[in-house]
Amino acid sequence: MEERNNLYPIFLKTKELEVLIVGGGFVAEEKLRFLLKSSPDAKVTMVAPFFREETIAIAQKGKVNRIIDSYSDTYLQGKHLVIATTDVPEVNIQVYKDCRSQNKLVNVADNPPYCDFYMGGIVTKGNVKVAISTNGKSPTTAKRLRQFFEEVIPEDINQLVQNLNSYRKTIKGNFEQKVETLNKLTESLVK
Repeated sequence: MEERNNLYPIFLKTKELEVLIVGGGFVAEEKLRFLLKSSPDAKVTMVAPFFREETIAIAQKGKVNRIIDSYSDTYLQGKHLVIATTDVPEVNIQVYKDCRSQNKLVNVADNPPYCDFYMGGIVTKGNVKVAISTNGKSPTTAKRLRQFFEEVIPEDINQLVQNLNSYRKTIKGNFEQKVETLNKLTESLVK
């Protein structure tokens, strides 16, 4: 039987959620950069004994609270999403175990068995956002697919979305009739 990706993609309103990143090194910087690029208004707390200069610079561009301390499970209080990025495997696994016991979603960077979610490739053009996952198997492939979609999705796609949204509000009929009308109108997008 062919292997397939059974992950369920969702788009989180990180402005309304509390995100914790455990770590302050290069991987933490990469995850923070990725998160803020997609969601500049994300509410993030970072806890680590130290932070790289570059990490501090990125954190200052967003709504990021930095705490200089070692990890303890008290930092999980009030958090919805947790990303462990330390270079100490025991700490990352402890973060995972603590999150599991508190029903919090957790991602231990570069360790798929300890992840409830993956942070895949993302393409954003105005209101259009495309997420790409390789089921944690090949971040490089996700990166190349992201680059491909950045090139093929037209820059004016946001105007199309806004126009269709305005038009949708003027369509008469029930939900099914509106969907049918919009399907006919947009079928040329895939031809």
